[in-house]
Amino acid sequence: MVPREQIGTAMGIYRIDRLKLNPAGIPLRGIVYFLVILAVGLLARRLPLLGVLAQAPPWYARDLVMPGALAALLTLIKIEGRSFHLAALALLRYACGPRELATGLRPRVATDRRWRLDELLVIADGSDARLRRFRYIGPGAVLVRTAHVRTVRRLGPIGRLARSPSMTLAGLPARSSPAQGQVIALARGASLEVRR
Repeated sequence: MVPREQIGTAMGIYRIDRLKLNPAGIPLRGIVYFLVILAVGLLARRLPLLGVLAQAPPWYARDLVMPGALAALLTLIKIEGRSFHLAALALLRYACGPRELATGLRPRVATDRRWRLDELLVIADGSDARLRRFRYIGPGAVLVRTAHVRTVRRLGPIGRLARSPSMTLAGLPARSSPAQGQVIALARGASLEVRR
């Protein structure tokens, strides 16, 4: 039984019929490299512009010498202790992988890199214990943190033409502010007017 770490070195061709090859043999990985390089060369000859360059060398150089020399070189190359095809696969995975990891070591989604806030309107929230006069037209939400009286009106066509407010707020100065604010949601086109 061959130990697991020697499997890559033990696999090879040591003789062809009666012809003995070098004592180290020809690794199967080198034969696979040779066949892949030969197939890429054959495909390159069919391409329009690259085919002219691929057919320029003589047949023995482009079909035997160049793929054999390149396969031998790739067989000898070790990048960080890995054979060429494993290192190339790792580099390809790295190039195609995410550049940043989110919490939990999961890849970040490309869409969450840039967050753009829509229009944001900030109005005085009454933290100075009084309401300020303003008019706001929805859609949106208003957070009121002072004691107030709210009046809601249904507007007919004439009220809409006159641009009357559909909701009014008036402050109650004698009362203390509530512990939590109140959120008032406004539909599209609804208007809120704050009066003192």
